[in-house]
Amino acid sequence: MSTPKEFLKELTEESVVTRKMLERVPEDKYDWQPHQKSMSVKQLAGHVAELPSWVSMAFTTDELDFQGNEYTPPALENNHDLLGLFDQSLAGAKEKLEIAKEEDLTPTWLLKNGDQVLMSLTKGGLVRHALSQTIHHRAQLGVYLRLLDIPIPGTYGPSADEPNFS
Repeated sequence: MSTPKEFLKELTEESVVTRKMLERVPEDKYDWQPHQKSMSVKQLAGHVAELPSWVSMAFTTDELDFQGNEYTPPALENNHDLLGLFDQSLAGAKEKLEIAKEEDLTPTWLLKNGDQVLMSLTKGGLVRHALSQTIHHRAQLGVYLRLLDIPIPGTYGPSADEPNFS
């Protein structure tokens, strides 16, 4: 199996658990944060929902320069918006991976802040980074949900809240 197809398989499998986690985000706790230095529930959930779009970005850009592109968080009023953002990000990522070829993963991609290079990796490395960041921040969201006493779905097996993983 080609690397883009392996990435597509992983993205598809991880998206099932990511969606379950996002579905449990309590709208009435969007402003809650576990610590003053932490993101709010809304910020973190929005970040998780938009991360698959970085897969698409790998194939449509050669860099992201923070200096020239001020970040605007997604406008989320409710979980319908949150899941819509996730579905849109995921669909775009899958679309790009379905047509990608091995050689599409080898060009260099840069994350910059003006002249400062923050990250230099291949486009395939950016896809891997986006998948890893999704998993990382999804787990962080799981901690938020646990602190809010919201049941956590099983991820790679049962959870304390869902012992009969299926």
